Amino acid sequence: MNIPKLVVKNLTRRKGRFVFTLLGITIGIASFVTLLSLGGGLKKEIRKQAAELGANLVVTPKGWCAYEQVSVLTGEQLPEGIPFSVVGKIAAIKGLTAVPYLTERTAYKNNPVSVIGILPEEMKRFKNWEMEQGKYFATQDEKALVIGSGIAGQFELKPGDELTVKGERFPIRGILKETGGKDDIAVYMPLSVTQKLYEVGSNVSFIAIKVDDIARIDAYILKIQEAANVAVVSDKQLLKSVLAIVGTVSMTLQLIAAVAILAAAFGIINTMMTAVSERKREIGILQAIGAPRGTIFSLFLLESGFYGLLGGIFGVVGGLLFSLFASPYISQNEFTTLIKGGDAAGALDLRIIFGSMLFSVAVSLVSGLYPAWKAARMTPVEAISYE
Repeated sequence: MNIPKLVVKNLTRRKGRFVFTLLGITIGIASFVTLLSLGGGLKKEIRKQAAELGANLVVTPKGWCAYEQVSVLTGEQLPEGIPFSVVGKIAAIKGLTAVPYLTERTAYKNNPVSVIGILPEEMKRFKNWEMEQGKYFATQDEKALVIGSGIAGQFELKPGDELTVKGERFPIRGILKETGGKDDIAVYMPLSVTQKLYEVGSNVSFIAIKVDDIARIDAYILKIQEAANVAVVSDKQLLKSVLAIVGTVSMTLQLIAAVAILAAAFGIINTMMTAVSERKREIGILQAIGAPRGTIFSLFLLESGFYGLLGGIFGVVGGLLFSLFASPYISQNEFTTLIKGGDAAGALDLRIIFGSMLFSVAVSLVSGLYPAWKAARMTPVEAISYE
């Protein structure tokens, strides 16, 4: 008796039922893989952006929540809550470098664009920026723009072109060399020009700080808090806080996907129970020719496992394709900005691929346990007398 051949034949004898049952587990696994892939890519990109911020400490207004800390990494618009005088007090502390950010928003060709006000010379040294085209700011208050390579490529801009920000036209002085991070998708202008344009007085959004001696970071935090009434968070605390939010969101979405997989599992149970009922005579014939109960049990269990194997393969492929090609079209917010900025490498994690396939097979095998047991427990008289 060729069991694998018999399994395939039994599954495909009702082609419509086979296809719809398979679609159930495929869609459930695909949604699960999509969320795992996007979540993995998002966490990887968050770590990357935290490293590219180049700061050991971040100074924010008191009362900021973790969602605003996400915007520190994405470059999204933030409230202006720190007076520039505070920047001077912090910068006066020996052993650290303080660089202020003023993060605002504009639009170009109906696309949102981050506008970041900076101290040109200080920021260039802080980030070690290099120019790809054109020149950097000539003065600290020049009414001009320097743009990231991503913005230049997206809108086909070059030095000498103009960009309208808040109704005023500014010449593009230069284009930064690609960094691979959020610096590539922002527009930069001198801090004083940005403050005047957006009418925020002398305020900034937050301050990035690099310390000379990382071992004394707690001492620097105390000194900063003594100098000004602000909140101070380390790069590790910032990363932990943001990842906690992402983890909570990802877990919630994965639970929703798990409901789809659970529904698919009940679909497999229903299909296999129907198959047991329809094939009582076949079971009786197998018993009559000497097939032991273990063989009948294995036959039906393998059939349910086959649904899991095929559903896992198709689901993984579908989920990966969706996560790779759909992320650029997701509505932009603090989280999806990071996804768009990333290379979706998290989607190709082998642990996700093989783990999801094993999960699919496991769910299907568990779903097939009761139908297989019921088939194996059937008596020969009951089976053969079935009409």
